[in-house]
Amino acid sequence: MMVDDPAVVAAVRAAFDGYELALMTNDVAALDGFFWPSPSALRFGAGESLFGHEAIAAFRAARAGGSPQRSLQNTRITSFGTEYAVATTEFVRDGEARLGRQTQVWVKFPDLGWRIVSAHVSLVAERS
Repeated sequence: MMVDDPAVVAAVRAAFDGYELALMTNDVAALDGFFWPSPSALRFGAGESLFGHEAIAAFRAARAGGSPQRSLQNTRITSFGTEYAVATTEFVRDGEARLGRQTQVWVKFPDLGWRIVSAHVSLVAERS
């Protein structure tokens, strides 16, 4: 298995960047499209546990004003073969002292392309 195939990393990075743009512009339809449309999709947020695509979409639809604005740092994309990748990043929300972390597991489906199958977002202690 090839790890970090440049073409795969570039494709996942493009999908990751598209997700981030949709998040920052509160494009709910686009955000829904980035997740695997399955009851097995998972998103653990800073304050919620969402099991299944329907729960993830409902959370997005109900989130007034969308996600707080943020900047990313230390973003890493690691691919495993041609169909699996993990994206990790740290983030700093505008006006927030705590550091955030995000992990996304991406899978390339033959009929859907790259989709997030699992995501985890957390906030940690204040930055030093």
